[in-house]
This record gives sequence, structure tokens and C-alpha cells, in this order.
Amino acid sequence: MAADWTLRDEQRRDAAAIGDLVRAAFDGAPHSDGTEAATLDGLRRAGALRLSLVAEQDGALVGQVVFSPVTVDGADMGWLGLGPIAVRPDRQGQGIGDALVRQGLARIAVAGAAGCVVLGDPGYYRRFGFRAEPGLMLPGPPPEYFQALILNGPAATGVVAYHPAFSAPA
Repeated sequence: MAADWTLRDEQRRDAAAIGDLVRAAFDGAPHSDGTEAATLDGLRRAGALRLSLVAEQDGALVGQVVFSPVTVDGADMGWLGLGPIAVRPDRQGQGIGDALVRQGLARIAVAGAAGCVVLGDPGYYRRFGFRAEPGLMLPGPPPEYFQALILNGPAATGVVAYHPAFSAPA
């Protein structure tokens, strides 16, 4: 069955709809602290959205994914962080998130990103090639939930830090 949605780059006019989508997708999620929409706004204001894709159906947004820069031991090593990713609750489980992640990873690889990290369910992200990299660490969460995918070049080693927008209050 063909998808009834299309993927495209985020446009300026999408910001409010993306915020609504993200809030709905993370509402009540046990792993959410409720700051995901504020994080996206902060990344947008800082010009730190290296890639932001949306899934659209009949003029409405049904999914989104963002890739933003991370540092390794305080240095820009060409690595990006995936997330947040959100799919409208009534559209989850229909391949939208999968398509967003796959297209995003393909595009950042072509653009020359050295690698990508994600903090999330290992069972979900393993399908994209993510795995725990012993040399890359993110202080705080259980190590098995912090995973990496090498795209261009050798594995990085060190402590990863996400953009400061990830620490902003909701």
C-alpha cells in the first residue's frame, strides 16, 4: 500500500503546527519531560536545525524529525543528534517515523555528517543501524539508551553534549 503522506523539509510557516504535533505526540509519555516543543523552538532560534523534516497529509503535519549538532569532548566533530522525532498519536505505527528517520539519515550522510547519536529505545533504533558505542558517552541516562551510527569516517570517542537548547525549560 502506498503512503498517504509525503515528506518534505520544514518551512518557516510550519513552526506552530510542529509545536502542536510534538506536544500531542509526547503528552503523557513516561520518558518525556514536556520540553520537546521548547527544545525545537530553541534550536530553531539558534539556527541549529541542521535538518528538519516533516510528514504531511492533506495539508496537515503528521510527523517530524530533527537533526542538530552535538559536540564530543567539547569539539565539533561533525556529529549530529537525532531528535526529537514525533508522529501524531493517531498515525503512530504506520511507518511515518521510520520513513522520516531513514530519509533524514540518508540526507545527513550525503551532506557529510561523520555520525549521528540518539537517546531512545534500543529496540526501535537498532533497525536503522544504531548501537551503543563504548567510546561515546552521554552522562545521565542508562548507557544502553544512548546509541550511535557512524556515517562517514571513524567512530568518535568522548563525552557527547547536545545543543544547549536541550537544557532549556519548557
